[in-house]
Amino acid sequence: MTETKAAFGGSISQFYQTITIPKDMKYHLVCSGCNDVYFDDRMKCVRDSALLRTFYSKRQIELKNVSGMGRFHDWLPVNKIITSDAGPVTYKSTELAAELGLNNLHICFNGYWPEKGAFIKTCSFKELEAFPTVERTRGSGRSLVLASAGNTARAFAHASALTGIDVYIVVPASAKPRMWLPEEPTDSIHLIQMGKNCDYTDSIHLAERLSSLPGMQPEGGARNVARRDGMGTVMLDAAFSMNRMPDHYFQAIGSGTGGIAAWEASLRLLEDGRFGMRLPELHLSQNLPFAPMYNAWKAGRREIIKDLDMPNPKKLIHEMYADILSNREPPYFIGGGVYDALCSTNGTMYGISNSDARTAQQLFESYEGIDIFPPAAVAVASLIEAVNNQKVEAEDYILLNITGGGVKRLEMDYRMYRIEPAVHAENASVPLEEIIGEKVMA
Repeated sequence: MTETKAAFGGSISQFYQTITIPKDMKYHLVCSGCNDVYFDDRMKCVRDSALLRTFYSKRQIELKNVSGMGRFHDWLPVNKIITSDAGPVTYKSTELAAELGLNNLHICFNGYWPEKGAFIKTCSFKELEAFPTVERTRGSGRSLVLASAGNTARAFAHASALTGIDVYIVVPASAKPRMWLPEEPTDSIHLIQMGKNCDYTDSIHLAERLSSLPGMQPEGGARNVARRDGMGTVMLDAAFSMNRMPDHYFQAIGSGTGGIAAWEASLRLLEDGRFGMRLPELHLSQNLPFAPMYNAWKAGRREIIKDLDMPNPKKLIHEMYADILSNREPPYFIGGGVYDALCSTNGTMYGISNSDARTAQQLFESYEGIDIFPPAAVAVASLIEAVNNQKVEAEDYILLNITGGGVKRLEMDYRMYRIEPAVHAENASVPLEEIIGEKVMA
């Protein structure tokens, strides 16, 4: 039996009382819309479009004695413990905190900074998504297909190089400078670069077509619970580091999946009972001028209206400082998506200008002593705005998610290898045999 129905209108504790979970199962999936329960791995509910959420049999997490994200194995949807050193690292800020007048600012650094114990060698928290996803694919005999604006591509390519799992990665031309690895690329990495007039959303559409072929498996995007729970380890690491959940959580978003992941991890920590009884407020930011979720939220709408919220999107994306934060079809309105996460946490959205992001980047790097990516700078700028507008107080416990950084530090220890495209695709409608060959099509 793969599906059952649960009446879920109250707390998670009440929900657990409505179903019987097989004793030998580590987790099961629940639709955040209709509350159907599934005991098999899938991406979608049969009844609606809402996100499926993972419910783990261990309601109190016990850390494993390993390094990296594998410590949080109890709340990752994989059976084998992930042994990579990559994982989030939370520390209490002193310099930046003093500059902003904050007494409990904690930074979760997701990148390469060995002096802090941070060993994400692709320098992005997308690596937290890649390893659980690849581990779930192991043994299936299928190749993973995904789209990326850059950091996700690098993370999955890195995981592929280490595991031998075949990945087909579709990227826009703008992602080319981000296509590097700290090791030589392997034959298991198949990079497909799109034409210069295509953006991330075009890459998503081509990846969807590729994933429908025999032997291919869609990575799943926001619907992939392995991705979300992998990113959720940021909140878990912070909770154990702080011995409580934060009052406020700051992150820049493109699709918003990381914000959803932080919310879901907080719900589990709430149920755990040891880390507080109040959900952290989500402070999510987008980079102007392309900020569809910010525009919709500011207008009080659950729906994103294209003509209002992202007119002439490709032009706007080209003008962004952190263009990697661009997604024309984010999981904003769907059940369990960004809108619900913001409502559940009494959250806030920010629209950050390019100039404010650059200023924030310089401020962070000068005080904390490590280089960061533009998306992380957008998050720093939103924290500065929140402080200036008194949305946070000096004694509040604040978690700032630095989603990527440490490239300059990585270059001191590793040689950087370019990932060359296996093939080019001018648009999302090209014949698939031109992309992967007629033999594969047959």
